[in-house]
Formats: sequence, structure tokens, C-alpha cells
Amino acid sequence: MTPAGTQVIPAVVIGGYLGAGKTTLVNHLLRAADGRRIAVLVNDFGEIAIDADLILGAEGGVLSLAGGCVCCTIGEDLIGALETLLAREPRPDLLLIETSGVGMPGAVAQTVSLLADLVVEGVVVLMDAETVRSAAEDRYVGDTVMRQLAQADLLLLNKTDLLTPGMANDTAQWLGSLALPAPIVETDHNRLPSALIFGPAGPGEARALHHHADEIFETGVFLPDGPVDLDRLGLALSDPACGILRAKGALTGLDGVRRGVQLAGRRWRLSDPGSLGEGLVWIARKNAVQRGRIFADLSVSW
Repeated sequence: MTPAGTQVIPAVVIGGYLGAGKTTLVNHLLRAADGRRIAVLVNDFGEIAIDADLILGAEGGVLSLAGGCVCCTIGEDLIGALETLLAREPRPDLLLIETSGVGMPGAVAQTVSLLADLVVEGVVVLMDAETVRSAAEDRYVGDTVMRQLAQADLLLLNKTDLLTPGMANDTAQWLGSLALPAPIVETDHNRLPSALIFGPAGPGEARALHHHADEIFETGVFLPDGPVDLDRLGLALSDPACGILRAKGALTGLDGVRRGVQLAGRRWRLSDPGSLGEGLVWIARKNAVQRGRIFADLSVSW
């Protein structure tokens, strides 16, 4: 049970088959921490290459990183590692858990959800654009790869810069034929807004994201003019066809209660609004947002 006044810590599980780019993503997120105390859990320090300039020291299975971040090993006891991490002071603001290349991120997320101090904010699974199809069709590891992909809330197709136009088209058609439940974001070297993983902090950050937006992503703020049917909104936003990849904010439901709302890929969650600003900040693929699909029958304006 979480003690009164204790902040629940969001956790993001990062999975994907060997060589997909998980460690590169972790390093990118650590560099984009922007004052957040991030704790990283990995299976073994030997399996992850945290950039040397981020490491301040090591003691008792814990790497101290720049900006108050830490990196710890899981070993054979995930619950024990999580409880040890939660006992540290100061507590982290965000937890990143990198699974092994053959691990099941969904199983890790289920274990994390057993602890009242933590809430799973999303399961992100990376794919190597060059090798994901051959790996998925391999007689030995194909089942593992396909199960990893099916457990994702958000899929990152990484290393797309290595594909020729023909290869990219073939890969896109193959992924489309799988009818995976999570939205897919194409990237190279994991170049993407960190808010896609962390979640945007509020309308002010939306403006900053928009200022730095490139040709791939766009951002905006949904400010309804009245109460919202949150159940219907959740169903609409968690449908990958709506185009929105990440959203965070606070909205008032039809019952008059103000709630925190979060979307990470296909994962929709309601929570205590805390200090979240009114409105819903969203991140989407450029020109992909289906406003009609999202707000049909909600009786609110965009």
C-alpha cells in the first residue's frame, strides 16, 4: 500500500529483440531528462552500454548518473530490485525498465503493476527495420519476436535510415499485414521527442514541442468547452487509427469530477489529476490526427 502523500512513480518498459536499439533509446532519454530523476533497471550492466560521460560512480550494483539519475541491475528478482529502488532517497520521478533481448515486456509490466508505488505508463517495443521481418519468420526465435510485438503499447521501427525505398515499402506492407494492435512510429537512431516516452508536461511544453517539431511529429492541446465522456474519449484515442501517439493532461468527466488522463500508444489511463494543467496535450504523427474519429458523438469542440 502506498503511504499517504507518497507520489506514485510512472514506469515505462522498453523491450525488443536483440540489436533493436533499446540501449540507444535509454541513453537518449537520460540525456533528455531535463531535471527528472530517472531510474533505469537493466538485467545486467554487461548488457547495457550507458554512455561513459553520464556515469558519475558505481557502488553496490548501482550506477550513479548525471542529473540525479541511477541505473540498477534486476538480477533474478524483479520485485526485490523494484522495492530496493523505491527505498532509495530521493525517490525517482520516472522508472525505465529495459528488458533482455529475448524477454517478454508484457510480463515485466504485469510484475511492475503488482507494486502500489508504481504505475505502468507504457510498454515500448523497438524493432530493427533491417532484420525484424527475418527474425519474426525465423523458426527458432520468430515466436519470441512476434510475442514481443503483440505486447507493445507503442512500437518503434528503428534504423529506418538503413533501408532502401523498396525495402521500406516491403517492410511497411509486411507490418501492415500483421495487424498489430499498437501504433508504429518510424525513426532512425531513436531520434524522437522525449515527451513521446515521458509524456508532455502541459500546454507550455506543447508550445515548446511545436517550436521544435520536425516533419515527422506535430503537437497540440485539446481544450474542451465542457465536460467530456472520458470512456468514449479513451476508446477513440487508444485506437491507433486516430493518429495520436501520446497525450497527457486533466479533463472533467460527465460526472463533474476532474481526472488526470494519459495515453501512451494504445494504453489509456485515468488518475488523480494532481498538478496537471487543464486540457489534454497530445503528440502525433504529422498530418495523421483524425479529429472526426476522435470527437464524434462526444459533444465537445476541438
